[in-house]
Amino acid sequence: MEENKKSGLKLNGAPWYIALGCILIILASAYLGVLGTDMASVLALCVAIAVIFNEIGERLPIWNSYIGGGLLMVFFGTAVLVQFNLIPEKYVEGINTFISGDTGFLTFFIIFLIAGSILSLERDILLKSFAGYIPAILGGLVCAMLFGVVTGFVFGIRPSDILIKYVLPIMGGGNGAGAVPLSQIYEEVTGDPAANYYAFAIIILTIANIICILAGALLNKLGTVKTEWTGDKRNLLRNNAGLAREDKKVQTGVKDMAGAMMVALTCYAVGRLFSKVILPTIFGASIHQFAYMIIFVVILAATGIIPANICAGAKRLQSFMTGACSIIIMVGMGCDFDLMELVSACTPANVIIALMVVVGAILGSAVVGYLVGFYPIDSAVTAGLCMANRGGNGDIAVLGAADRMELIAYAQLSSRLGGGIVLIVASFMFSFML
Repeated sequence: MEENKKSGLKLNGAPWYIALGCILIILASAYLGVLGTDMASVLALCVAIAVIFNEIGERLPIWNSYIGGGLLMVFFGTAVLVQFNLIPEKYVEGINTFISGDTGFLTFFIIFLIAGSILSLERDILLKSFAGYIPAILGGLVCAMLFGVVTGFVFGIRPSDILIKYVLPIMGGGNGAGAVPLSQIYEEVTGDPAANYYAFAIIILTIANIICILAGALLNKLGTVKTEWTGDKRNLLRNNAGLAREDKKVQTGVKDMAGAMMVALTCYAVGRLFSKVILPTIFGASIHQFAYMIIFVVILAATGIIPANICAGAKRLQSFMTGACSIIIMVGMGCDFDLMELVSACTPANVIIALMVVVGAILGSAVVGYLVGFYPIDSAVTAGLCMANRGGNGDIAVLGAADRMELIAYAQLSSRLGGGIVLIVASFMFSFML
């Protein structure tokens, strides 16, 4: 604190006058049309937008404590800019391509978060965490169904319609891994066009995603009040120290980080091999590459094959990506979010039913998580909210709002393996309820 006072206000780690000068130059280049749409240009624009909104979100009263702070302000602020055409269209397209399109910076970001979060855990903590995680997911799913059905009675909606039109899309693992395959299963079983199911599913999912992000921020605030309900925000298990690699004070250098990068990217390649060639489906449900990657990284960590210096390097890579790149990712999330789609879908019935489904996911995963030895807040964020949000993008937004980005491996399990479970359940529901 004393050092900050001496050095003055800083923005994104730089003195305010340097940061402000950089932002003005970048924005001037963009609005004069001379900034390109290559990776470096897009990254520069993302940084300029992110630093402004992040600073506002961190300083704005109420918002910084209860709504989600800087990261969530970057998300919503960027969405507002896009909605009012304040970012030139070519740059919006460039950002979308860079973050979640062909360039795939979001994938790159997630790879290192997964590797670092798993390889930094003690072996016994790792095995206990993943052994208890599926029950926590199922607890959230069952309670989401129960809360949804009970709320449906209030609005005169049949339980079968609540389960099929509301619960399955919300808990299905997002858009590409959830709503899209759900609509395909719907068409195969009923013969009705997939678009008829998808049009409503994506609306409900969008509403639930926003609720999940706000709930993540509120759960984070709750954790500051009920400290016994949460841990260090890095692992789920109660009464465990967590990050063994840091505790052992393993020294790392550039070569260790390079080795960790090679291991992480190789694990991703293994995930691609299994999801595309070796075992793309299980019981008819498609398994995502990140789900297989997580399983493979867990195997490597559990067997102790990876040396301690590489594990520590993976942790440093994860810390860099979380600290330096999270706000950039949130700009991409905001560019890809349609505010008007959300506004048009916000009928009282849709909002209340989606809210209660999310509440059910929170409570179910928190209670079951506690019973299997997890901190209830961390279990609710990962096994609950990250089941009910909009997949990979939603995971980043929820974890950012909840200040638990280092739990990304669990969040991805919810979106990928949890989403796969929902697809299997959906196959039976569509067959017997329609």
